[in-house]
Amino acid sequence: MAPSSNCSILFVIIALLSLSSITTSHAARSLLQLPNLPTIPSLPQPTMPQLPTIPMTLPPMPSLPSLPTLPSVVPKMTLPPMPANPLLNMPSLPNIPTLSPPPSN
Repeated sequence: MAPSSNCSILFVIIALLSLSSITTSHAARSLLQLPNLPTIPSLPQPTMPQLPTIPMTLPPMPSLPSLPTLPSVVPKMTLPPMPANPLLNMPSLPNIPTLSPPPSN
C-alpha cells in the first residue's frame, strides 16, 4: 500500500510541474505576440541646485609632546629560551584494536 501511494504522489507532483511549465510557456508566447505597445514618454530632467564647495585642505596637525623615556634602572624583559624540539613532549595516541573476521570452516 505504501509504495503505491508514494508512486502516485510522485506522479501528481510531476504532472503539476509539467502543467505549470506549459502554462508559463503559453503566457510568455502570448506576451511575445502582443502588438507593439506605446512607449513611455521621457520625463523632463529636474534642475539640481549647485552643491556648496568644500575646501580640500586640512588644517595642520598640532604637534604632540614627546613621550617620557623609561629610566635605565628598569631591566629589559627577555623571553625564556624555546625548547629544542617541542614535538618530543607530546603524548602518543592509543592503539585502536582491529577486529578480524571469524575463521571460516
